[in-house]
Amino acid sequence: MFAVEVYAAVRHFVFIEGNSRREAARVFGLSRETVSKMCRFSLPPGYTRTKPVKKPKLGALLPVIDAILEADGTAPSKQRHSAKRIFERLRDEHGYAGGVTVVRDYVRVARAKGRETFVPLAHPPGHAQVDFGEAIGVIDGVGQKIHTSSAWTCHSRTRRS
Repeated sequence: MFAVEVYAAVRHFVFIEGNSRREAARVFGLSRETVSKMCRFSLPPGYTRTKPVKKPKLGALLPVIDAILEADGTAPSKQRHSAKRIFERLRDEHGYAGGVTVVRDYVRVARAKGRETFVPLAHPPGHAQVDFGEAIGVIDGVGQKIHTSSAWTCHSRTRRS
């Protein structure tokens, strides 16, 4: 693989300076196909797996790990299983012959799936929030749907309707 700097230099040489791709291949010592790929992609294309990784030793024990993690959800934090402890239980109770790293990787992913993610809202000074809604209003004794809007600046906490 080539560094991003090489990509940037080749792309600058071809697109900004107006040189040919053949000239770029000669100057940078690359093949013309490589230069062509560098011109097609602004960043080096990363490797992506086509299929998930097979875990022949751990695969049959995944429900056991999930059950342990499920039981840990209601246990106090000091009594929850660590990934190493789960590995030891699998080895001792189920005859697991694999490595601890595979178990740690699976436990990390499995624990992250159950968590809720919260993104804090940040409102810089001068920005406002606006909300729209509907309400039923009585006008001359007749109930009608009316549209409402409300805006407020977050730093002053003043509301304008």
